[in-house]
Amino acid sequence: MSASAFLDTWIPAGALPKWQLFIGFTALFNTAQNFLTLNFTRRIYNGTPPNEPVTRLQARTFGVWTLASGLVRLYAAYHIHNKQVYDLALFTYLLAFCHFGSEIFVYRTARFFGPVITTVIVSTTSLVWMISQYDYYVKTSI
Repeated sequence: MSASAFLDTWIPAGALPKWQLFIGFTALFNTAQNFLTLNFTRRIYNGTPPNEPVTRLQARTFGVWTLASGLVRLYAAYHIHNKQVYDLALFTYLLAFCHFGSEIFVYRTARFFGPVITTVIVSTTSLVWMISQYDYYVKTSI
């Protein structure tokens, strides 16, 4: 049995639920690293001014946010046809997009072409994908 066929027995068919599952598990890894080390978080928030370092408290707070959004995304992988769950998952990407956008362009604590670019790509791709597939996953099941 292929991995895709195995996943189809547990989550709804389609690439978007699998994406939600992948991103949700990625968030769990990111949560753990935020509690264990500052290395990855410091790489994300590497802008100016450099005299505002990433603290352990900030990393743990970011870790809790990441855990919450990751759990919503994991739940969405299994309940992708539920409008409320779909909307919550979509909003987690919108919040991430706004957060990282403000850190790059307003507060300048992250550099656009630094490691933060992956979070911008994931949030943007996910937003566009979820908005474009809304009718398929939600409205057809209402």
